[in-house]
Amino acid sequence: MTVYDLTPPSADQHAALAATLSPDERRVLLAHGTEAPFCGVFLDNKRDGVYTCRFCGLPLFRSSAKFDSDTGWPSFFAPFDSDHIRYVHDDSFGMRRTEEVCTRCGSHLGHVFPDGPPPTRERHCLNSVSLAFTAQGEALPDPLRRGGAEAGPAADAA
Repeated sequence: MTVYDLTPPSADQHAALAATLSPDERRVLLAHGTEAPFCGVFLDNKRDGVYTCRFCGLPLFRSSAKFDSDTGWPSFFAPFDSDHIRYVHDDSFGMRRTEEVCTRCGSHLGHVFPDGPPPTRERHCLNSVSLAFTAQGEALPDPLRRGGAEAGPAADAA
């Protein structure tokens, strides 16, 4: 059970957050697009910290779960908290896949595949534009300006 508020953004909050997105971020996060491989800003990020939802700020993955999958997208073997990711059956492009969306805001993150490393054997293959990064020791983002858990803990305390 997560300590984070998973209440979706209100219509006004959603519109305000959507207005801050670039066209590419809107295409991926809100229209379930995909960024080109090997171009994302977090592909080669090696810093310690937490990857959060670019849209709502919910913590999604720890840097300690990141690995190089040689696929061209940032990949992780386990989520920050399983309650923070929702899985959706995806048959687009003639493939059967499992899409991952942020539980709180529904933004498209990427897909999960059963070919990752131990201990989970999962490869959470994500779009960099779907993510924000908070370095260890820095406060996690709070774009919804809610009280509670995400209003101040540092990435290393989360």
